[in-house]
Amino acid sequence: MAGAVIRVESPARLHLGFVDLNGDLGRRFGSLGLAISGLGTTVLAESSGELVVTGLDAARAERHARAVLSALDLSARLRLTIEQTVPAHAGLGSGTQLALAVAAAIAAYAGLDLPAAELAAITGRGARSGIGIAAFEQGGFIVDGGRGPHTVAPPVLARLPFPETWRVVLVFDYVADGLNGAAESAAFRALPPMTADAAGELARLTLVGILPALAERDFALFGRSLGRVQALIGDYFAPAQGGSGYTSRRVAEAVGWAAREFGLEGVGQSSWGPTGFVFTPDGEQAAALRQALVARYAAESGLGFEICSARNHGAGTLRVARTKQARTVGELE
Repeated sequence: MAGAVIRVESPARLHLGFVDLNGDLGRRFGSLGLAISGLGTTVLAESSGELVVTGLDAARAERHARAVLSALDLSARLRLTIEQTVPAHAGLGSGTQLALAVAAAIAAYAGLDLPAAELAAITGRGARSGIGIAAFEQGGFIVDGGRGPHTVAPPVLARLPFPETWRVVLVFDYVADGLNGAAESAAFRALPPMTADAAGELARLTLVGILPALAERDFALFGRSLGRVQALIGDYFAPAQGGSGYTSRRVAEAVGWAAREFGLEGVGQSSWGPTGFVFTPDGEQAAALRQALVARYAAESGLGFEICSARNHGAGTLRVARTKQARTVGELE
């Protein structure tokens, strides 16, 4: 494929909560999540005399690349350029999206069409949640079934398109990190099993709250149900987060203020944070909320506020001639 360039662009995702952290039915975790626009990972693959990886987070990308090349028995005569990445350790799925984008770019360059679950297994992703894998493959709002004794990748149980007019305002703390890696694994080991009553309420909120709300575009029910999910999850994880449902005290304060001032219930923290979120029913309210947050926290350095919409499709893959490499991400969608 001399002269060709493979370009893969994958979305960030919000991890909105777990369904069952009790596990007495033989499965544990089960996740709720949403693929979002505006933040993503972009990887280029093209011919080279040897494996060369450049750009953002190149060292980690190279580790994934070598794992993929070895597993698929492919030539390492390849150049990978990491043009864009999701912010790391922010609760937005950066590690999974980088791994899958690298793996997909290599596979596509070799002419292979492999499912995201296989690429995730090769790169060691999806240990607890299947949201990042499903966001890469399908986009939209996703519920996965967690892990059982023989699970390879958590199965997708429901996938619904997210209402196009709804928006989410993200609250960033650029000087804080969410738990990740060994610290994250240690936190899960240290926490006791969730009570069966709490797990049962989470399952009920998912099945007769969040999913019907999306199907019927009922924003009030969605916000109320998601807010309760976040409250239950926040209480469970509080011992690992300094006694709070949020990693960042500043994000917690900003999200709480936004919820009170604008009467919004669909608020919380994505994964281990520190990124918080506030869902709004339309772009007009999202813009007003962001403007109010910017004004209120103008003196707080390190806080940021961005508006995103849902992304109802998965990663984009494009093969272009070398001279057309400069195409924008938007042309992949």
